[in-house]
Amino acid sequence: MIGTVLRWLLLVDMVVLAVAAWMQGSWLINTQIAYVTSALVMGGSMFSYANMIRQRLAVAAIPEGGDRDIIDQLEDPHDLYSDPEPSVEPEPVSAEEIKVAIREEKTRMKAQRRTVAQGLRDSRAAMSLYRLGAYGVLIFGFFYLRGHHVFQPLPYLAGLAVPIVVIIFVLVSRGGKR
Repeated sequence: MIGTVLRWLLLVDMVVLAVAAWMQGSWLINTQIAYVTSALVMGGSMFSYANMIRQRLAVAAIPEGGDRDIIDQLEDPHDLYSDPEPSVEPEPVSAEEIKVAIREEKTRMKAQRRTVAQGLRDSRAAMSLYRLGAYGVLIFGFFYLRGHHVFQPLPYLAGLAVPIVVIIFVLVSRGGKR
């Protein structure tokens, strides 16, 4: 998978190089700095998330099977968007039962609050050295271009976008194949 992504990134970079050389001016340096730093950010992100998933699978922190995952629980805490089960006509509920249900739900929600340690554990991939280092190189490259007065927004943004499109294309075209 990584080899396929790298081959595609290098192949598309050759095309970007040819177009940038044809455009002349500071297109070449803008597109190449943006392209390389964007590819580093994407690669660092993919690598850190892959490591996080491997570690969580090793300790069985990710449920297998029908259990809802953490993202699904955060996006749909009341399971409103899952496939509906056959509906049965609800029985009338008294006001007292509603109050009890609300109190129970509030205590359940308080019990599910995340601690700082849990937040740090789950943000490990977001704060990995690979990603932070790649973002540092991206920022350094931007300031380098600005400091030498050769920064042009259009070629820089094009150089940033192309690796993202290439990686998404490769991942989608492979369809989850390993």
